Amino acid sequence: MTPTTEGQGAACGPGDEQFDRRYRAIDGRDARFDGQFFTAVSSTGIYCRPSCPARTPKPENVSFYLTSAAAHTAGYRACKRCLPEASPGTPEWNLRGDVAGRAMRLIADGLVDRDGVDGLAARLGYTGRHLRRLLTDELGVGPVALARARRAQSARALLVGTDLPITDVAFAAGFGSVRQFNATVRDVFDASPGEIRALRHAGPGGHSTLSADAAVVLDLPLPVRQPFDAPEIFSFLATRAVVGIEVAEITASRLRYARTLGLPGGPGAVDIVATPAAGSGWEVSLRLEVTTLTDVVPAVTRVRRLLDLDADPVAVDEALSADPHMATLVKSAPGIRVPGAVDPHELLVRAIVGQQISVARATGHLDRLVNAAGERWVSSIPGLDRLFPTPARIIHHVPAPVDGAPFDPDRPLRLPRRSVRAVIACSKALVAGELDLHVGADPLALREQLVAMPGIGPWTAAYVAMRVLGDPDAWLPGDVALVAGARSLEMLPAGLSKPEAHRALAERSRDWAPWRSHAVMHLWRAAGAPEHTEGV
Repeated sequence: MTPTTEGQGAACGPGDEQFDRRYRAIDGRDARFDGQFFTAVSSTGIYCRPSCPARTPKPENVSFYLTSAAAHTAGYRACKRCLPEASPGTPEWNLRGDVAGRAMRLIADGLVDRDGVDGLAARLGYTGRHLRRLLTDELGVGPVALARARRAQSARALLVGTDLPITDVAFAAGFGSVRQFNATVRDVFDASPGEIRALRHAGPGGHSTLSADAAVVLDLPLPVRQPFDAPEIFSFLATRAVVGIEVAEITASRLRYARTLGLPGGPGAVDIVATPAAGSGWEVSLRLEVTTLTDVVPAVTRVRRLLDLDADPVAVDEALSADPHMATLVKSAPGIRVPGAVDPHELLVRAIVGQQISVARATGHLDRLVNAAGERWVSSIPGLDRLFPTPARIIHHVPAPVDGAPFDPDRPLRLPRRSVRAVIACSKALVAGELDLHVGADPLALREQLVAMPGIGPWTAAYVAMRVLGDPDAWLPGDVALVAGARSLEMLPAGLSKPEAHRALAERSRDWAPWRSHAVMHLWRAAGAPEHTEGV
């Protein structure tokens, strides 16, 4: 294939503001931009990450692409020196709420591998033909090429990061056959799978085993952009850990969070550890236990979303620091992340249960719910022996409240009737397909649909959008902890009533767009978030 600088997905040439900004980034070997775009060089026929140590190419030989798939489709091959496929994912797919961004999140989760292009299109509400046209116009390639690039990226990560047999790598990465796997890897990287494995730089890769009950166990490193405020996000998850499905250990030198997962191919579990990196920052590693090889990539993708590892912390910190009060928070906690969710349905239930009560009380209710309705599944990771109940199991195990009935201390959810009914109604809507909650959902449509349901208000809808969709600009109306955090920093005038304070802070939050979700995390931290009361 002959490289070309023409076609969709390439930026304009020298003199264009976007081109010049990206060219300065590659000239400065700026690792902050790794994964955000790819640099294709016509004189060599290869594409690189922005921090590639090779000599900076001449501007007239350079094209920039938003995806590696677009660069490859244009005839370029991945650089063997900087390994562009090993960089963290682009934060743009979390930032964007349009069809392209939503499609990329679903493709990363392996939806095309499981349901094909038509399945992806149906999930987004389009025909397959229309979706192909939209993605080609926006990103330079269609969903098949984007899914192929994702498989190639996953294969390279598994080849250099594990000792999983090469044949198993093919299926774990989502390929339908070993022949297709070999051809794609050779085409994208100009090397065979065996040659890629032989080139790994840091000695042997992570450990992998196949247990007697056919569960696959892998140890993998997780690339992360620095700065990364690992203590804050691990502490956030640890404070909300539910018995049976989550365990956590937080020390000054080691952060650990483990949990069970419901994956497309069956139950699984992850054990995530963060340790201080040499010099500064944090390194993150993952032990992964899955029932089938095809669940490896979806599990890794969900962990990355849970920890917000593909965010652009420098851009967020710079934008928020324009506010002097927020700058103080950024300085004390650079690289703060917004926790995501591994299961959208679970997060919705957690959000409803957590309305207007403390985190500790909400966690107690969830402990009882998981014990009563969660399916038993024992992981090899100690402390993990349950799965969060599916919507169908919640409907079966949580009785609908009856007005006037005596209090039952043994019921799974000891919440007000309105909240219990909201949990059951949402579960029924999910089972019936009336509520389609997933990472590719339209943010505005989802919020409107949630708020229209009895027992769900704007706070809950915004919280779900923030954590399930990765919306970086969610604001939680009426959250008392946000006001408490703002008052601790003297952001608000003294003497304001509660409603006035909420309105004043919501108005001020407009200056923090499009990073208000990160501002929420900073303000919760300032307020001592683990003990705060959420909602109004």
